[in-house]
Amino acid sequence: MNKERARSRVAVAIRTERLLLRDLVNNDREAIHKYSSDPEVVQYMDWGPNTEKDDKEFLERTITAGKESPRRNFTLAIVMKDTKRLIGSCGIHESNPADREGWIGYCLNRQYWGRGFGTETARALLDFGFDDLRLHRIFATCVPANTASAHVLEKVGMRLEGHFRQHRWVKGKWRDSFLYAILDDERQHQEDSQEASS
Repeated sequence: MNKERARSRVAVAIRTERLLLRDLVNNDREAIHKYSSDPEVVQYMDWGPNTEKDDKEFLERTITAGKESPRRNFTLAIVMKDTKRLIGSCGIHESNPADREGWIGYCLNRQYWGRGFGTETARALLDFGFDDLRLHRIFATCVPANTASAHVLEKVGMRLEGHFRQHRWVKGKWRDSFLYAILDDERQHQEDSQEASS
């Protein structure tokens, strides 16, 4: 999928070894609510726990954004290929088109934590961002206490660039964030190194 097709086509499907990342549809609402309403899952998110109304509105916004042209927001379902079960959602968003910059995020049902699905998802989003959207820089943020997410970002080659102290007011308190990022040439260097060692 090249950049122009990624911009114009309505349906997106990104396949990995175990996962399918696809556009969300209204029928996904029940599966989404299983994790979006879980306080432990959303403790480090800016949103949640969600009501059913929250999830309905989220899906409406997401489906509408997916029809924009040019398309700059890709919020996707994380689906297991073998069972067809939706286990989370993720996204890549082109936040600064002029500078070819975007950001990624992901959220998984707690039943599927610790099995490498977060890393597999993040890596697929980076591949899509660099190969199909032709981004130059991709970043992500996480709460410092969310060590599992920080580990995922480091594992896919993103570098810690900064620590923003109490820069956001979330759920009634100030929140810090770690900023991670990776450049297109850094990602290419990683791929070249992997090929050389294989």
